[in-house]
Amino acid sequence: MSKSQVVVIDHRASELQAAFCEYVPRVFRTVDFRRWCEWGEWREEYRAFSVMEEGRVVANASVSRMCLWVEGREMEGYQLGAVGCVPERRGQGLSRVVMEAALDFCGSAPVMLFANKNVLGFYPRFGFVPREQRLFGVSLSVEPAGVLAPEVDLSEARAREALVALAAEGVAVTERFGARRHGHIATWYAAANFARPLRRLRDDAWVFAGVEDGVLHIEDVYAREVFDLRPHLGRLIDQPVKEVRFGFTPERWWPGAEVVGEDLEADLFVRNLRLPTGPDRFPVMART
Repeated sequence: MSKSQVVVIDHRASELQAAFCEYVPRVFRTVDFRRWCEWGEWREEYRAFSVMEEGRVVANASVSRMCLWVEGREMEGYQLGAVGCVPERRGQGLSRVVMEAALDFCGSAPVMLFANKNVLGFYPRFGFVPREQRLFGVSLSVEPAGVLAPEVDLSEARAREALVALAAEGVAVTERFGARRHGHIATWYAAANFARPLRRLRDDAWVFAGVEDGVLHIEDVYAREVFDLRPHLGRLIDQPVKEVRFGFTPERWWPGAEVVGEDLEADLFVRNLRLPTGPDRFPVMART
């Protein structure tokens, strides 16, 4: 096999998935796809464009088909992730090979990706432009309600199925720039132990939320309709908090929330995607 030949790994290729899972921690030290694959959550929306040598993935660019939501309109697009090359093969053009293969698959559709600051100069070569991301929050004193909302255990297949269904049927968490039908991405965060607790506020409203350093972080809301979050906040905490922060643009859920800083977790790049002016934050649980 040619060193530059790209292999497409999809939801049906379990043997190749294992090679992909071995590749990921060699490039991204704290990231792991193994449990997600064991859960059967690698679905048809996700495919990896990989260069393989002797049965091992040495470079990769993955593509997630997304239902993007921009200014109240649904559009099909793609998000790239797990882009990189193993250390011993860097500097030989393999990242460009997999990027070109992935973007050829995406065609003229909108494409987005999040990148760390070490590679910010790489993506503009492929037509991507940077997009600032902001942090939103509100100063608010909240006391625990006494009984926490029940936690949903996503290690259970039925719970994952219910989350994916609610993400597909529910409202977009923001009208400005967000996503729908991304429950399978949220299950990855749970499988990798990167997710805050998922709590059931009611049968049709589940929230990823948790407290850190006296701040309640509401990462995502999956619900069939928008409702007032304020009466439920005490059910999401086991200690008093003085501030609430949101993992998305919260104009639908908390119109009075303010920009409290810049999102420095990762830098967003977009291609073939026109976005509204003004501050926003693409939902963290929909990022790949």
